[in-house]
Amino acid sequence: MDGDRHTASQVRNIFVEDATISARDIEIAVIIPCLNEEHGIAGVVDDFRSVLPDATIYVYDNGSTDRTTEVAREAGAIVRQEPRRGKGNVVRRMFADVDADVYVMVDGDGTYDAATAPAMIKRLLSDHLDMVIATRADSEQEAFRKGHRAGNQGFAALIASLFGRQLTDVFSGYRAMTRRFVKSFPGYSSGFEIETELSVHALSIRIPMVEMPAPFGNRAAGSESKLSTLRDGTRILRIVFYFLKEVRPLLFFSVLALVFAVISLVLAYPVVVTYVETGLVPRFPTAILATGVMLIAFLFGACGLILDSVAAMRWEAKRSAYLNEPLPPEWTNKS
Repeated sequence: MDGDRHTASQVRNIFVEDATISARDIEIAVIIPCLNEEHGIAGVVDDFRSVLPDATIYVYDNGSTDRTTEVAREAGAIVRQEPRRGKGNVVRRMFADVDADVYVMVDGDGTYDAATAPAMIKRLLSDHLDMVIATRADSEQEAFRKGHRAGNQGFAALIASLFGRQLTDVFSGYRAMTRRFVKSFPGYSSGFEIETELSVHALSIRIPMVEMPAPFGNRAAGSESKLSTLRDGTRILRIVFYFLKEVRPLLFFSVLALVFAVISLVLAYPVVVTYVETGLVPRFPTAILATGVMLIAFLFGACGLILDSVAAMRWEAKRSAYLNEPLPPEWTNKS
């Protein structure tokens, strides 16, 4: 997105025009995870009610110490609690509790543009997609900090190289999703890495999805970001490699096997040279170590082969869970 940035008005003109959503046959749920967002949550609820008047709006409070729950309830949202701290815990709870045909997930800090939601849902339904990701386009100067943008681009490139498709904004918290995707999502993460898990899960089961730009502004006055660049970046990197092990174990363990095999060959080289020249093996500890390291390399390779078969069965199970969920009525009602 950095090379093709849009202003708020441009994004609305491109994607929101003629995007009226009828909820007569489609049940839409707006799900909002919140932690200490009393300054922004009322505006978020009001904005989404104005553009999606027939949608049900849920606010899931994650143990706020301010007036988030009271403000959200006064604004007319259905308020529920998830006491276990962490955005991943809240998202997993929302996906389990809320029953709808289409889900719009958005943060409660007021940074995302509600007016884009009808266009996202329209695109989701008209193109028979399972997820539309709103990629963030700055509508206010420095709303999307340079450090976070660089990290986003780096992780997007890493995920593309590991899982086979380039996504522009893997950390976007603004997404429209179908029931069958939501209910097939297992939800392992506990924190802000949940968006990365959503993206990796979507890529791994190969669902139809697109990205579309949406205005992204500053947080509501008085609210504070919960993101820690170093801490959350480390957790995201860890979960990317965790899912590489789970989704593509042959690649993961093959890399480890190659590393240990190279170490073994480096250790064995002088021993072999000495043996060829003298017929003796004077460095028995090194020879034993090289042999042991090579055995570890073979074990890693064998683990990769075995777990690759297990991963294939797990992929079939996740794909079956996804396909077993009902389609949106909007799809089945069309000839």
